[in-house]
Amino acid sequence: MRFRRTLEEPEEPIELNLIPLIDIIMFLLIFFVSTTSFIEEPGVDVSKPKSANARLLDKNSIIFAVTPDGKIAYGGKEVGLGGVRPVVKRLCAKEALPVVIQADDGARSGIVIRVIDEAKLGGAKVVNIATEKS
Repeated sequence: MRFRRTLEEPEEPIELNLIPLIDIIMFLLIFFVSTTSFIEEPGVDVSKPKSANARLLDKNSIIFAVTPDGKIAYGGKEVGLGGVRPVVKRLCAKEALPVVIQADDGARSGIVIRVIDEAKLGGAKVVNIATEKS
């Protein structure tokens, strides 16, 4: 038996179906949009002081908020002064992350300095205070 190949044109034109390709692209787009990490803002509303040389916040950072009445919050939950060091130690275990302190304009400077000290004792290499550009 001998098989022969013929070089004839097929009778029906070949169609390329793009609908499954578009479906997969949409699925990937939805997946990447939903898994994107955003900057975590604490749930405590503070009025930050103004600064002439303010710069943008790093996306991966540990953010603490100090309210005018002296409460310290992380991620919208009150942690107190004693909770600063364990949070920093836990989050800086794998990679050294910068710590950002959002101190209210009316917060006492003594509490802010104690938060800075606790963050450094927890292992933070860089501690910044958040301000608004004036």
